[in-house]
Amino acid sequence: DGEKDIVSGILPTGIKFGPDGALYVADWINGWDTKNYGRVWKLDVTKDKNDLAAARLETKRLIQLNYTAQTEDMLYSLLSYGDMRVRQKAQFELVNRGKKGFPQLSKAIDQTQSQLARVHGIWGVGQLTRQDKAYASALMPLLKDKDNEIVAQAAKMLGDARIAEAGNDLIPLLKNTNPRVRFYAAEALGRVAYADAVAPLLEMIATNNDEDVYLRHSGVVALAKIGKVEPIAALVNNPSKALRTAAVLVLRRLKNENVALFLNDKDEYIVAEAARAINDDLSIVGALPALAATLKETRFTSEVIIRRAINAALRVGGDKELQLLLDFARRTDLKEDLKAEALAALGTWANPSFTDRVDGRYRGKIERDAALVKAKVLPYINEFLKEKSTDPLAAIVGLIADVKITEANEQLVTIFESSESPRVKGAILMALNQLGYAQIDGIIKKGMDDKEETVRTVALGLLNNNNVTKTSLPVIVNSIFTKGSTREQQKMLEVLGKMEADKTQVILDGLIDQLKDKKLSPNLSLELKEAVEASGVAALKEKMATLKPSASALDEYAETLFGGNRFAGRNIFNNNSTAQCVRCHAVGGTGGAVGPSLTHIGDALTREQLLQALVEPSARLAPGYGTVSVTLKDGQIVNGTLAKESAEELTITTSDAEPLVIPVARIAKRENMPSGMPPMGLLLSKREIRDVVEFLVNLKK
Repeated sequence: DGEKDIVSGILPTGIKFGPDGALYVADWINGWDTKNYGRVWKLDVTKDKNDLAAARLETKRLIQLNYTAQTEDMLYSLLSYGDMRVRQKAQFELVNRGKKGFPQLSKAIDQTQSQLARVHGIWGVGQLTRQDKAYASALMPLLKDKDNEIVAQAAKMLGDARIAEAGNDLIPLLKNTNPRVRFYAAEALGRVAYADAVAPLLEMIATNNDEDVYLRHSGVVALAKIGKVEPIAALVNNPSKALRTAAVLVLRRLKNENVALFLNDKDEYIVAEAARAINDDLSIVGALPALAATLKETRFTSEVIIRRAINAALRVGGDKELQLLLDFARRTDLKEDLKAEALAALGTWANPSFTDRVDGRYRGKIERDAALVKAKVLPYINEFLKEKSTDPLAAIVGLIADVKITEANEQLVTIFESSESPRVKGAILMALNQLGYAQIDGIIKKGMDDKEETVRTVALGLLNNNNVTKTSLPVIVNSIFTKGSTREQQKMLEVLGKMEADKTQVILDGLIDQLKDKKLSPNLSLELKEAVEASGVAALKEKMATLKPSASALDEYAETLFGGNRFAGRNIFNNNSTAQCVRCHAVGGTGGAVGPSLTHIGDALTREQLLQALVEPSARLAPGYGTVSVTLKDGQIVNGTLAKESAEELTITTSDAEPLVIPVARIAKRENMPSGMPPMGLLLSKREIRDVVEFLVNLKK
C-alpha cells in the first residue's frame, strides 16, 4: 500500500528472498565492465520486530528438506503451505514421481479447503499432461468448476498441453463474466488452433469493444494462431472499430497482404495501424505498393501514415512510385516537415539508406539509375525553387545536390543572395560546393562575410587546399581569430587540421604561443590540439605537449572544460546509447534514480568538479550515493555511506542509529569505494565530454 526508499546509490542486478525470509540484493558496484567482484546486501527486520520468526524458521526448514525422501502424504500436505517456494517443491517432486504422484495431485484438486493447493494440483497435472495427454481427463471437468480461478488455470494447462479435444468446452468460457477466464480460454483456443473458435473469438472482441486491451490481445493472438485469413479480411467494412482494429493486428501477425484492404478505412486510426503493419519491423513487402499509393489521398493528416507512405514509395522504387512521390511533394497543403521529408526521400532515391527511414531497421543495399531520377525531377525544379518555407526549401537544395542537378546552380546563387534564412544559405553553400560550382570561391567569401554566424561557420568549413593559398590563409585566420565567434574559430581550427602542413605550420605554431600566453580562449584548446595532431609535424606536437603535462586524468582532459555545445550535451545525456546517462540520473524529474539528481548541479559543482565527476567518478562521491572507508589518526577504521561532506567534516551513515560526524582533522586516510558510474572517458570522445560539461554547468535554478 505504499513505497519507501530503503537503499539508494547501488546497482542491484537481482533481488530475492532467501530461505530465511530476509531479502538479498546482488550489487554490481561499478557495473558495465568485468570486475570479478561484487557484494550482497541483506535486508531484514530487527529482532524485536520479527513477528514471523517461527514461520520463517519453519519455512527455512521446509525449503532445505530433501524432497525426494518425503512420502506422498507429506508432499500433499505441503501443497497448501503458506510459502510458494515450498508448495512448488512439493508439486515438482510429485510430478517427478509420475503415476505415484498423480493421486496426490488429484486429491489436491478435489479438496476445497485450500485454493492454492488446488492450483498447484492443476499445475502438476498440467506438467504430466504435457508428457502424456491421457492425464488431460483430470483437467477437463474443471472447465465447469464453480471457482473462476480454477477454471482459468485449467484452461491454461489444457492450452499449454495442446489438448484439442478441449476446444468445444473452452468456447462457452469466452462469455464468462470473469475476464481472466475469458483471457485464458482465448489463449488456449489459439494454442490448440481450434478452427470453430473464430466466430466466438470475434464475438468476444466485439463485446469487449477495446475496453480491456489484454482481452483484445488474447483474441488477436488466438486468431493469428488459428490462421484463417478469409473471415478476418472480411471485417474490412464491419461497423465495429474494435473488430477492424483486431483484424489489422491479426493480419499483421500473419504477415498477410490483405492488411492493405484496411488502408481504405474511413477511420484514420485504423489506416495508421495498417500502415504500421505494412512498413514496420520485417514488413509485409507485398503490401508496400498499396501503402505508397495512399500518397494520392488528400484526406490523411496523420504523420504516422504519411511518413510510412513516403518510405514505402522509396522502398518499392518503381516509376509509378517515383511519380507518386513527386506529385505529393508538389502539394501546397502539406505541413513543412512532411514536405521536407518527401523531398529528402527523393534525394536519396538512387541510393537509399541501408536502414529504414521510419523505424531504423536494416533494409539492405539498393542502387537505382541516378540519371533516371534526375530526368524525372529536373522538370519540377523551377516549381520547387519557388518554395518560401525554410524546411522544404532547404530540403529542395539538398535534393538538387543529391541528384546532381547542376542546371540549377545560378538559381541557387540568386536564392543565396536574396534569402534571409541561415539554414537555406548554409544548405546552398554545401550544395554548390558538392556540385562543383565554378565560382564557388566567391560564394564562400560571401558566406564568410555573412551577418549570421551559422552561415559563416558553414562557409569556413568549405575552405580547403584547392581554394585557399599559402598567402591568403593567414589573412583569413587572422580575421577569424580577431572578429569571429567561438564557433567560427573552432571551425577554422578544424579546417586547418585538414590542410597541408606547409600552409598551416606557422599559423598553428603562433596559436600554440597564444594559448600558452593565455591570449587564446580555452574554448579552442581541444580543436587546436586536434589540428596539431592532424598536421603530423613533430615539432608542433612536442610544443603542444609542453603546455599541459598529463600528470593526472584531469590534466589529460583539461581542454574539455570550455567550448562545448550545451544543446549537443543535452542530446548526449538523454539519447547516447553508450553513456546512458539518463538511466541513472534525472534532470527535472525525468531519468533514473540510481545516481543523484542533476537538476541544479550547475549550482553545486564547478566546471572542474563536473569534469572530474565524468572522467574520475570515484574521486569524489555524491552524498548518499557512495561508500567510503576512513582510517582515523588513532587507528580506528570507519566504513559507511557518505551522507554529507564539507571542508571541515564528513558525515557517514553506518549501522548505528545516528550518523557519525568526523572532523577532517582526525582523518589519517580516506578511501572512496568505486563509484557505480563508469569513467566517461572510456565511453565518450573528448568533444562529447566537453559538450556534456557545458550542459551540466548550465543546469541552474
